[in-house]
Amino acid sequence: MMDSTRLQGIFAAIPTPVHTDGTIHEAGTRALLDFQRAQGADGVVPLGGTGEYGSMSQASRVRMIELCTEHLGGKMPVIAGVLTPGLPDALAAAKDYAQAGADALMVITPYYTNPTQDGIRDYFLRFADQSPLPVLLYEIPYRTRIAINPSVIHELSRHERIIGMKACNTDIWHFLKTVAGVADDFSVLSGEDTHFPLHVAAGAKGGILATASLLPKTWRRLFDQVRAGDLNGALVTHRQLIPFIDLVFSETNPGPMKSVMDLIGIDAPEVLAPLVKPAGQVREGLRAEYSRLLETLESV
Repeated sequence: MMDSTRLQGIFAAIPTPVHTDGTIHEAGTRALLDFQRAQGADGVVPLGGTGEYGSMSQASRVRMIELCTEHLGGKMPVIAGVLTPGLPDALAAAKDYAQAGADALMVITPYYTNPTQDGIRDYFLRFADQSPLPVLLYEIPYRTRIAINPSVIHELSRHERIIGMKACNTDIWHFLKTVAGVADDFSVLSGEDTHFPLHVAAGAKGGILATASLLPKTWRRLFDQVRAGDLNGALVTHRQLIPFIDLVFSETNPGPMKSVMDLIGIDAPEVLAPLVKPAGQVREGLRAEYSRLLETLESV
């Protein structure tokens, strides 16, 4: 059973390669997983926003988890996203992903119903009590329009089956208060490529990062720099990534990232409705920037 000691380092929030008909591009998925292993990622997180969870059928989601677990064969953790907001459906998905071989679940803050903080606490406690796998909280208020109070996160962190979180709240004060009060055996992982070195310096034990799908080696090196006390060096590395990060998120992720994955041997640029392929200038700019980084940072 996975625990927080394995929630350290760089976890790639991977896209779901698909064919033009929307079915999973299985060869592309396996190649993407091989790239993560070869370049030093510590784990993968399919079925998040980067994985286009909301645009996939449940059967396709389950197949994506099966592909990851079968191909990796236990060589790195597979954390399945659960982005369904209702408790019955979320628990049903959890059981599907456990059967498919996932190691843990990344469970989003329930949205649309606009719950109170007591409601959020109750939701996660109920989920964790019934979950077949360890749970990571997934707080991303710029998507869900609701944040979790640090005091609630502190309480949830003491549940034996809630082992960590993906922290995407861009409020640094909120992050600092969160890290200050969580249980010792709870792993806070940064979910923000833009804030990552600061989050690690403040206590994050790694990150679940979208662009780690394309630059796992660089993100791992940056993480090691901060952990070794070289925050200045990490910031220098991070500054070299700023143009790339801006381009990746200039249109809704993962369209821009998918448009350049052929540079690492994965020709699967299709996205699922309601997303569309990124504009030509975005693709061209990102292709030039990613090629530069592959030749400089990733080749080190």
